[in-house]
Amino acid sequence: MEIFLRLIVILVKAIALIISPLLDKFVYPQKSKRTLIPPVRNRLLTLSVQELRTRLRTRQLTSVELVRTYIERIEAVNKHLNALVESRFTAALEEATETDDLIASCQTAADVEKLFEERPLLGLPVTIKESCALEGMTFAVGSLCRKNIKAQADGEAVKRLKDAGAIPLLVSATPEYCFSMETDTLLNGRCLNPYDFERTPGGSSGGEGSLIGAGASLFGIGSDIGGSIRIPSLYCGIFGHKPSGGVVSVKGHFPNSKDPSIEHYLVEGPMTRFAGDLSDLLQVMAGKENSAKLRLNEPVQLNQIKVQYALGFEGINGWMHTSVDKDIKEAICRASTHLKSLGLEVTKAKLPNLENSMEMALSGIAGQDLMDYLLEDDDAAGSNKVLQTLWEMVKSLGGHSKYTTNSLIFELMRRTGAFMPQSKMNLYMEETRGLIGEFANLLGDNGVLLFPTLNLHAPRHKWSVFSLWGVDFTLMFNVLGLPVTHVPMGLNDRGLPVGLSVIGAPNQDRLCLRVAVELERAFGGWKPPVPHDFDD
Repeated sequence: MEIFLRLIVILVKAIALIISPLLDKFVYPQKSKRTLIPPVRNRLLTLSVQELRTRLRTRQLTSVELVRTYIERIEAVNKHLNALVESRFTAALEEATETDDLIASCQTAADVEKLFEERPLLGLPVTIKESCALEGMTFAVGSLCRKNIKAQADGEAVKRLKDAGAIPLLVSATPEYCFSMETDTLLNGRCLNPYDFERTPGGSSGGEGSLIGAGASLFGIGSDIGGSIRIPSLYCGIFGHKPSGGVVSVKGHFPNSKDPSIEHYLVEGPMTRFAGDLSDLLQVMAGKENSAKLRLNEPVQLNQIKVQYALGFEGINGWMHTSVDKDIKEAICRASTHLKSLGLEVTKAKLPNLENSMEMALSGIAGQDLMDYLLEDDDAAGSNKVLQTLWEMVKSLGGHSKYTTNSLIFELMRRTGAFMPQSKMNLYMEETRGLIGEFANLLGDNGVLLFPTLNLHAPRHKWSVFSLWGVDFTLMFNVLGLPVTHVPMGLNDRGLPVGLSVIGAPNQDRLCLRVAVELERAFGGWKPPVPHDFDD
C-alpha cells in the first residue's frame, strides 16, 4: 500500500462521516419532490429493442412514428436535464422516412425477415456519447479548447450501429475530456440526474445515463475507462455493460491513446433500460468475429452458472474506503438469495488479494502516458507540467481557468503517476497481471461475481469527492479487462437508484448478461423517476 494515497482515502472517509449527516439535515433538507421531469405518456417509450423490432418488421409501427416519439420525449425532459449537446432531429426523421420506404419496398415477408437479419437495428433511434465520434457532429467533449471541433468520421462502434440500421438522434453530454465522475463543464453547463436534480448523473457517460434514465433514449453508446458506463448506470437506474477488454473497437474515440494496450482498459459498450437488449447491442458493436469469440449467440443455462458475491473490499483495505451504502449491500443480498432460490450454487466469495486495489487500479491508468492530456499543447514540459496543472487547479477554484477542477484533478493524478514512483507503479502493474489469472481461475467459464458497482448512490453536485476515492470499485475491473454488467435493483427510500455489478471472467460477457436478464425479471429493472401516466 502507498501511505500517502491511503491517508487521502482515510481523510475523505472521515470528512464524509462528519459532513454527510450535516448536509442531509441542514444544507439539503428533504423535499417532497426533487424531480420535475414529466411522466412517460406514450407506451412506445416503454418497449424494448426486441419488442420494437418486431413491430417494425411486421409493419405495425413506422420508424418515423418511433423516432418522432423519442424526439418529443427528449425535448420534454432535456430542458430540465441539460443532457443534450447537439441534436440531428431533422436528419433523423429523414432517415426514418427512408427506412420506412425501404421496408415498404419488400415484396414478401421473407424479404422483410432478410432485411432485418442483415440490419438488426433497422429504424431504431440511438443516442451517442459525444466522445464516441458521430460524423459531422460536435466533438468538443466538454472542452472550451475544442469547442469548434467536429467529428470528421464515425467512430468504429458508432459506424457498426449505423450500418445495422440504427438512427442517431443526438450527441450527449460528457465531462471535460471524460475526466470526471460529474458531467459539469464550462462549455455546456451542468447535466442533472433525472431522479433528483440536486444530484449528478455521474460521468463520464452522464448525458447518456440522464437521458436513458428519464425514458428519453431507447439505448445509447457509452465509453468506460474507469467506470464511465457503470457509474452513470448506477446513478440513473439503468443497465450498462462494460465489455471484456478489446472486444469493442474504440477507434475514433476521444480521448484515446497510441498505446496498443489501451483497448484492454478503454472500452465502448451499450446502455439501456432493458437487460434483454444488451446482448443484441453488444453483438452489433463488437462485430461478427468478436461476437463469435464471446459466444453471444449460444444459449446460457441459468442453473449452470455458479454465483459468488462480496459486499465490498475486505480487511484493512475495506476499512480505509468510504463504507458501502447499506442499500447497495442489501441489493446484493437480495439478488444472491433470489438466485439461490432458483437452484444456483451461491457462495460468499473468497476474493484474490485486493489489499492494493487502489494502487493497482490507479497505476494502470496513470501508466497510460500516451493518452491525450488536457495541457499537452502548452509549452511547459516534465515537472513543469505538474506545477502548471497545480496552478490551473488554483485558478479553476477561483473561476479563472479554461479547464474544470475535476478534469485537472485527473490530470494531476496522471502527471504525478498517481503520487507513486515509477518503480512502485511497475510493481503494482505486475501484481495486476497476476490478478487477471487469479480472477479467471476464481470465476472459470461458468461463474460470476456480484459486487458493488460503487460504494455510494448518486452524490449531490460538487460532492462526488466522497465517491471519487472509491473509484477502484470500477477501475479495478478495467485494468483486469473483465466484463461487467451494472444491474439496477430498484430505488431506496429517498427515491434514488441502487444496483450492483455482475462480473465475469475474460470474454464471459454472456454470463453477466444472462444473470442481468434474470435479475430484471425478478426485481423489475428500470424504475421510472416518476410513475407513467399514459394518454390511452
